[in-house]
Amino acid sequence: MTTRVKKICCLGAGYVGGPTCAVIAYKCPHIQVTIVDLSETRIAAWNSDKLPIYEPGLDEVVFACRGKNLFFSTEAERAVIEADLIFVSVNTPTKKAGMGAGYAADLAYVESATRQIAEVAKSSKIVVEKSTVPCRTAESMRTILEANSRDDIRFDILSNPEFLAEGTAINDLLHPDRVLIGGLQTPEGQRAQQALAEIYAQWVPTDRIITTNLWSSELSKLAANALLAQRISSINALSAICEATGADIDEVAYACGRDSRIGPKFLKASVGFGGSCFQKDILNLVYLSEQLNLPEVAAYWKQVVDLNEYQKKRFVSRIIKTLFNTITNKRIAVLGFAFKKDTGDTRESAAITLCKDFIQENAQVRIYDPKVSDEQIFFDLSEPGVVNSTIALKKRVTIAGSAYEASDKADAIVIATEWDEFKELNFEKIYEKMNKPAFIFDGRLILDAERLESIGFRVHTIGRANV
Repeated sequence: MTTRVKKICCLGAGYVGGPTCAVIAYKCPHIQVTIVDLSETRIAAWNSDKLPIYEPGLDEVVFACRGKNLFFSTEAERAVIEADLIFVSVNTPTKKAGMGAGYAADLAYVESATRQIAEVAKSSKIVVEKSTVPCRTAESMRTILEANSRDDIRFDILSNPEFLAEGTAINDLLHPDRVLIGGLQTPEGQRAQQALAEIYAQWVPTDRIITTNLWSSELSKLAANALLAQRISSINALSAICEATGADIDEVAYACGRDSRIGPKFLKASVGFGGSCFQKDILNLVYLSEQLNLPEVAAYWKQVVDLNEYQKKRFVSRIIKTLFNTITNKRIAVLGFAFKKDTGDTRESAAITLCKDFIQENAQVRIYDPKVSDEQIFFDLSEPGVVNSTIALKKRVTIAGSAYEASDKADAIVIATEWDEFKELNFEKIYEKMNKPAFIFDGRLILDAERLESIGFRVHTIGRANV
């Protein structure tokens, strides 16, 4: 007999836990969903008119069921006690120190959440690993939970990785390619899998709900992101060849993408990938490979990350060389700071690397992004070792209120994020107010280079040779 889930608790109100459980509440009005977080500020934002995450469609989902069957709270203990099923969706950052620093995930938050569940639970629970974690993390969670189980309380552990793309997360949740549920292949484990599957089956076709063993589920998440990032690094490597030979990377990508074995997705060259998952997951895969004594496998995946860093540095080098080998005190307008359009997330954004390099070259940097706050930009740029204080940083960096303000009297414009609004700018107006010669560096292949050149701009595009 399948366990019927009536109450869900989610530990962690971040980019994964918030939208995922909000959609579950939206699609399952008979289930009470409580999302908890230690941050009072974050929970207050979830309960306000301005949510802490910008994601198209998220507001409508949250506002439709908040206060009815969707609740945001800091009372984690109470939510855990009441829940039948608990999502663990806490942060798993890359370790900055100790064994595996720079590669391995820091699982301190996962362990802390698991111990809290074990300590306060007064009835049996299904515990679902939702955070992006290295392979076999569920084994550690299961060890902690089973060590604290009693005759009247049992814990079933599941792996249910997310496959969300920021900017399209709500659509990805409403219309997923697949829902993956990993569990122990025991009668109890399979019953737990079925209980979670029945929740998703309220709106997801059953043929898209896949059940696997725990380890396959965990590895599938890392593998999917690694394969997608690999495609981006591959097309970016080819973009360097295009610039050197006179080929056009968009034409090459289109020709390759028409091959049904390859397909067109993730073949868009750019200044580099960012986001919370790609780099972190590949580095996890590198560390896992090294721990399994597979150095050749580790080196293969490490090169995907190395190529991404190379692409950013190559773009900066091209900008400096084009601007007569110096950008000291030149005004550089950076349009876009988020790692991609339709999100305010800046984690691992290519724009951070570009701006830091411009600052080190003593440029005057003006940044405009429609969704990233001034505070976040200064936070991302003021890491130790680059600029020691925000005061010093503000002498080199100005946050603009529009693309027009950012480009006023600029020597060059750099497109760092593919926001749609940048395609619709009045470039005649921008050209008039820029220093001449006026340069545009398109790091996202979104602008009509021929039209801009007819206005008078000198245009340099990723994956195309200089004219």
